Amino acid sequence: MDDRRIATGHLLAFVTILIWGTTFISTKILLTDFSPLEILFFRFIIGYITLLLVYPRRLKIRALNEELLFIAAGLCGVTLYFLLENIALTYTLASNVGVIVSIAPFFTAVLAHFFLEGERLHPQFFAGFVIAIIGIMLIGFNGSFLLKLNPIGDILAAFASIVWAAYSVLMRKISKLGYHTIGCTRRVFFYGLLFMIPALFLLEFNLVFDKLTILPNLFNLLYLGFGASALCFVSWNWTVGVLGAVKTSVYIYIVPVITIVAASLILQEKITEVALGGAFLTLVGLYISERKPNAILKEKIIVNK
Repeated sequence: MDDRRIATGHLLAFVTILIWGTTFISTKILLTDFSPLEILFFRFIIGYITLLLVYPRRLKIRALNEELLFIAAGLCGVTLYFLLENIALTYTLASNVGVIVSIAPFFTAVLAHFFLEGERLHPQFFAGFVIAIIGIMLIGFNGSFLLKLNPIGDILAAFASIVWAAYSVLMRKISKLGYHTIGCTRRVFFYGLLFMIPALFLLEFNLVFDKLTILPNLFNLLYLGFGASALCFVSWNWTVGVLGAVKTSVYIYIVPVITIVAASLILQEKITEVALGGAFLTLVGLYISERKPNAILKEKIIVNK
C-alpha cells in the first residue's frame, strides 16, 4: 500500500481523536441544559445535514447483505454507542467513562481476529494494551487514587466500548465495498437517527429551542455536529479502510490524554504528576501496539549484531 496513504491515515486518526478527546467536555457542559438523548439527536441531525450538503448524491446499495451492514453500523456506532456513553456520563464521573471506553481497542482486536481477514492478534498488541490501560487508569485517578465506581454508569460505559468495537469491524467490512466514504457515513447516520426515534418516546426528550439561543450551548452543539460527527466520522471511516480496524482503534488510547489536557486548558482542572505519568505510559502503549511484529524483530536483529 502507498506509504503516503498510510501516513495520511495515521494523521487523520490522530486529528480525529484530538477532536473526540474534547467531546467529553462539550457533552458535560451541554448536560446541564439538555438530556443525553437531546444532545445525541441534535448533533447527528447537524452531522447528517452537513454530509447531505457536502455529498448530495444518493448511495445505491447493490445487495441486501450490504444494506444490513449499514443498518448494523448505524445501530452500533451512532445510536447505541452514544446513548450508552451519554447516559453513563449522568451516572458516573467523566474520567471513569474515559477510562472504560478506552478499552474499545481490545474488544476491536478480538472481534477483528474472528470476523476480519488480515487482522491478526500479536503479542506486542497485548503488551501495549496493558501498558496503555495502566496509563489510562492513572489519568483517571489524576492523583486522587480513588476511582469512584458507579455500577450503572460504569457498566454502560463498558457496553459502549463493546458496541464501538462492533462498529469498527462493520466499517472495515463496508470500506471494502467500494462506496464513497461520505456517502457511507451519511447512510450510517441515517440509520442511527432512525433507531433513535423509538428512544424519543421512551426517554427524556423535549424540543426547547430557547436553549439553543444560549451561545455556549449553540457552540458546543455545532462543534459536536460539524466537527465530532460529520468531519470525524468521515475521517475515521476512511482511516479504518486504510489502516484496518485494529490499528485505527488503538488511537482511542489517546482519548484520556487529550481529555485531561483540554480539561486543564478549558475547565482549569489541575494536571498532577501521576496523570502526566499516565499520559506517557498511554503513548508508550500506543507505540508498542502500533509496531509491526517484523519491525520489532528487525530491531532485535540489529541490536544483537
